[in-house]
Amino acid sequence: MTRRAVIAYWLIPAEPAHTFFHRVIDDLARRFDAPVFEPHVTLHVGADRADSAQATLAEAEREYTPIKLKPLGIQESAEFVKTLFVQFALTAELCHVKGIIRDAAQDSSQYDLKPHLSLLYNKLEPAVRRELAASIVVPFSQITFDRIKAVRCVSPTHSRADVESWRVIT
Repeated sequence: MTRRAVIAYWLIPAEPAHTFFHRVIDDLARRFDAPVFEPHVTLHVGADRADSAQATLAEAEREYTPIKLKPLGIQESAEFVKTLFVQFALTAELCHVKGIIRDAAQDSSQYDLKPHLSLLYNKLEPAVRRELAASIVVPFSQITFDRIKAVRCVSPTHSRADVESWRVIT
């Protein structure tokens, strides 16, 4: 698969969820020698056009109001960027916000929105992943997301170095 620079648009959780998830991510990163990253739900991934990212975010912010997502539970997978994650219910409101960003970016890239907030990026044995997933409890029935960020990254992300190269544009 070809790797390329992209702009990812993230929803950022509001407090107190932001602090909760940041602590979980920090703890797991320390325990499993993994990268630390900001808690986020990726809305859209498109062309690396940093010059238009500012305008895209300005447009999105004109129409965006904080949204609430319902966590469905902790899941795990062998995929590096979904080693351990919180799965969220897909909502019409979330799809609307994704559409605003895609349209504002004038980007026809297809990104399959499966809303999740990753907690760990690493290669772990299935039994370890399952044990970790069973050990984490999300103490919120709904989580508010109140900010959007644009981040330059490489896609697909395969390693700690890839994660550590991410740069917030706006």
